[in-house]
Amino acid sequence: MKKTAVLFLLILPILSFSQNDETEEEKTVLQQFLNNLSGSFESNAQWYINDPVLGDFEDPISEFELENKHLRANSYLRLDYGFLNNFTIGLQAESYEPLPLLSYFPEYRGTDLTNYYINFRNEKLDITVGHFYEQFGSGLLLRAFEERQLGLNNALRGGRIKYAPTNFLNLTALYGKHRIGFDHSEGDVFGFDLNVDLKETFNLESLSRFNFGASYVGKHEAFTPPVNEFDPNDTFDTTDFPELVNSYAFRFDVDFGKFFVNSEYSIKGKDVVFSSASIGQPAIIEGKYYDGSALLFTTGYTVKGFGASGTFRRLENMTFFSERELLRPGSNPFAMGSINFTPALTKQQDYALSNIYLYQAQSPLFIQNFGGQAGEIGGQIDVFYTFKRGSALGGKYGTKITGNMSYWSLLDATFDQDNASYTTEFLKFGEKLYKDINIEIKKKWSKNWSSVLFYQNLKINKNLAIEGSYIPNDEAVTSNIIVAETTRKFSKGKSIRLELQHLSSDEAFKSWAGGTLEFAVNRNLAFYVADIYNYGNDVEEEQVHYYNVGGSFTKGATRIALNYGRQRGGLFCVGGVCRFVPENTGLSLNVSTAF
Repeated sequence: MKKTAVLFLLILPILSFSQNDETEEEKTVLQQFLNNLSGSFESNAQWYINDPVLGDFEDPISEFELENKHLRANSYLRLDYGFLNNFTIGLQAESYEPLPLLSYFPEYRGTDLTNYYINFRNEKLDITVGHFYEQFGSGLLLRAFEERQLGLNNALRGGRIKYAPTNFLNLTALYGKHRIGFDHSEGDVFGFDLNVDLKETFNLESLSRFNFGASYVGKHEAFTPPVNEFDPNDTFDTTDFPELVNSYAFRFDVDFGKFFVNSEYSIKGKDVVFSSASIGQPAIIEGKYYDGSALLFTTGYTVKGFGASGTFRRLENMTFFSERELLRPGSNPFAMGSINFTPALTKQQDYALSNIYLYQAQSPLFIQNFGGQAGEIGGQIDVFYTFKRGSALGGKYGTKITGNMSYWSLLDATFDQDNASYTTEFLKFGEKLYKDINIEIKKKWSKNWSSVLFYQNLKINKNLAIEGSYIPNDEAVTSNIIVAETTRKFSKGKSIRLELQHLSSDEAFKSWAGGTLEFAVNRNLAFYVADIYNYGNDVEEEQVHYYNVGGSFTKGATRIALNYGRQRGGLFCVGGVCRFVPENTGLSLNVSTAF
């Protein structure tokens, strides 16, 4: 199939050439090919070195005996070609040579054609065969996406049809298998999504927006009963075993102009849960299957100069994967094969020290593990206000203030370990996991000079932030972070930015200090130097400077960046999804371009 896709891409210039008018025929085949071709290339390479403070570089993938494990790169080439007016064909090749960068999925090794598709689109139909990305609603039931910084690509390989018979109705049907590294899942994923614009349907002129949506997502995976190696006569009870998991979601989106309300409720069908069974016993809780649910509610109010929004979410047993083995605790830290999307709903911070203690969403169900855990409940509130220009606090150019507050806890649940069962109350909060209050003030002093002042107070369960575990414990860390930055612009794109940070906490690392100095030579070239230093560490020998120095050059859609320095170990998160990164030191080169 992969060879066929490549061959088809190569013969497309001839097909498109034969369909163009006489003016186009005067052009060469190569010119037409380049006119219809688009794509991108990205390469992230790093040379890991031995560090006199952090220690010698050690590869956690110890089974690979390579002469040089220090130099490695993740590279991506994507090509898309349009032809016959309504058709597009595309592919993506990926290379991880000789191994992937640290903390990426270890099965990423070598070079291969990973994604390929052909698409037909007109005003009403959109049909794709091959790999595709998709999201139903907010993603509580289904989201297939790519995030290269996390090494996550859970594209579906199969088919998808989108149909919009009217301007107020659209339908989507799909089937596929998830990408898992260079392979694909054993389980099948299929779904159907409906969206109706009720404002257009009923001609509701008083509303800015009024939409209704409904989704179905199914996952099917055959099951082979495990064998008890100590007692072959002990058979696994497969009565009512959920090879097929049916799940549903319903949502409303209403906008009254200044006020809006969004809501989504999802029900995940019964599925297996893994236990801490003894050696020789089935890892799946036998004869017990558990459904899940998710409620997401967002509301907000906005007028000129002021806005406020609040989000509430409740997750209960909402881990959903295309292979049940990926549900096993600790077996899938890279979130491969994830069908749905349940990120941490907290403010995504911009500063290094505010990204040390990070919250991870707690959606799994554990019954016979770690004392029991059913899910999470909580939310966040965002507020912004702009002081008018000319006012006492606004000054000549105005002042902007934004505030955010987040609170998350475990669902309050009662567990019966002997019967492998549990009960919850729908809106009752359990053990506190995370609390965050932060405020940011942006002030423009003149046409070319502006400043930012940021403060954050948070309290977080220690396991989530420091150990990188999804299993909370009773210990908590409290920290206070303050950041001040200022930017001065000059002519011809030249600017300088200074950033100072400080963190104090009651955890072993205690106090941190940090700073960044950036200098833009012009609109294309910039340099920076940065450092964060845990000077308050109780162990003096572990008081480390995590310094970085580098620069970047940008020209059009091409960017080249070079960096040398130390990476602090801990959680690295993008869009509320995290992976654990070990400490390391090295030289990195990042190249990206689009055409």
